[in-house]
Amino acid sequence: MFKKLVLAMVMVLSLQAAELHWAKDYQSAIKTATKQDKPVLFIISRDTCKYCVLLDNTTLKDDKVVKALNRDFIVSRSWINENDYIPMELAQNTPGLPGIWFLFPDGTPMFQPVLGYVEKKNFIQMLSIVKDAFDKQKNKGKK
Repeated sequence: MFKKLVLAMVMVLSLQAAELHWAKDYQSAIKTATKQDKPVLFIISRDTCKYCVLLDNTTLKDDKVVKALNRDFIVSRSWINENDYIPMELAQNTPGLPGIWFLFPDGTPMFQPVLGYVEKKNFIQMLSIVKDAFDKQKNKGKK
């Protein structure tokens, strides 16, 4: 009985560990990023976009991607078809979906958006590059 209970707990914890900690909305993501001094991953999506769905069902479910995002970023998404808030500057400069933005904690874009589906291997590399750039910028401000 004890072994079954432990096994069940391990299974539940492993399922929970693979979930992204999404911010409630864009504004709360910026607020949290400012408090925690982390960059924001902001995704503009549509639920009928096949590449948005593919990103959700593969890359954003990968354990390594989830772990890196939950540790180093504040993650937020806005759905175009649900009229979620999207800052005008980001909306006007996102010509395709999904639109993947990396933002400073104040909402300023770090780079141009990455458009479309990104495989997990490339996504992990992208996260590393963004994290390094953010840390360098942060350290530059401390000097």
